[in-house]
Amino acid sequence: MRRYYDLAILGGGASGLMLAARLDPSVSAVLIEGNREPGAKIAVSGGGRCNLTNAHIGMERYRGDPSFIRPVLKRYDQQWLLEWFRQRGVKTRREKGAQYFCVDRSPAVIRALREAASGVELLNAFRVREVRQEAGGFRLVSERGESLQARRLAVASGGLSFPKLGASAIGLEIAEGTGHRIVRPAPALVGLTLQPAQSFFKSLSGVATEVEIRVRERRWRDRLLFAHRGISGPAVLNASLWWERGEISVDFLPGVDLGLLRSEKKHLSTLLPLPRRAAKAFLEHLEISDGPCRHLNASAWERLEGLHDYRFAPAGTFGYSKAEVTRGGVSTEEVDPRTMESRRMPGLYFVGEVLDVTGELGGYNFQWAFSSAAVCADAVNASMIG
Repeated sequence: MRRYYDLAILGGGASGLMLAARLDPSVSAVLIEGNREPGAKIAVSGGGRCNLTNAHIGMERYRGDPSFIRPVLKRYDQQWLLEWFRQRGVKTRREKGAQYFCVDRSPAVIRALREAASGVELLNAFRVREVRQEAGGFRLVSERGESLQARRLAVASGGLSFPKLGASAIGLEIAEGTGHRIVRPAPALVGLTLQPAQSFFKSLSGVATEVEIRVRERRWRDRLLFAHRGISGPAVLNASLWWERGEISVDFLPGVDLGLLRSEKKHLSTLLPLPRRAAKAFLEHLEISDGPCRHLNASAWERLEGLHDYRFAPAGTFGYSKAEVTRGGVSTEEVDPRTMESRRMPGLYFVGEVLDVTGELGGYNFQWAFSSAAVCADAVNASMIG
């Protein structure tokens, strides 16, 4: 290990690896990873299939300042990303309408990034305890007391989700210690826990159904999964990015006209477009006797219509251990989107999830990680060899 570098990259996830991969060979750099190997979160993403990006990258899919996010994603968009990986032998497949997955699963993505970053020294199992600003740059000190110096530092340490994979607050601590404002972090793309009034949901653990969830003016139509701790599934995870407190609304019968069932002779539980267990549980919850639809009274139909707008306030979330990402982070007001460099401290950069930019499910967070890293690499290259 050298003791002095042009650039130290803190974090060997998606953004850190892409930044290392795009550096000019003349830039002496070290990629610092607290785990034994980089790319741990890439390896498990999408069930190991790695949803790299999306065909439709729009600001409505991101929580953060559009004036900061837009120029970064416009400069390095999904076409650039797909071509970058294609040139390195990574095959992708478009699925679920607009999502791009890696055909050969996550190891192919990690391998392509590591090969492209082979000119950057990799320092594994180096968990940073402290970062000090010194004359000529930054000193990074590990938990074992080892240290190194770098003229520039790029913080690509990610968020607080997946603590078992080595997630830590070091990036936020560095930002806060250098005077940057932190937008309060919280688990996101995560399941929601329940109040006692919805405790009957837990009896449906393992059951999934299509719903439309609304959080204020936003809505998602996708699958909801009942779990023993609450509710999960794609619709819920997306809603969790925007929910903070108060009520959400769930349409458990999206697109269904209940009026068409009123004259039916069959039992209601057999005609409701819900899994049978869920249909019976909701009927019991609404105090509606299961019987021939034509025998139900007006009050029962009125209560049943409530399933189109079932409102309740979640108790909280499943927490960071189950969250796919962290929302919040380093305020983008204090970072230049043209370079990812701090406006407060020259030579300090922030990329990826550590910033207050969070996307919904569907490849949006990987796209942000890779795009912001590419912008940062351009700036570092220009400053060192320009």
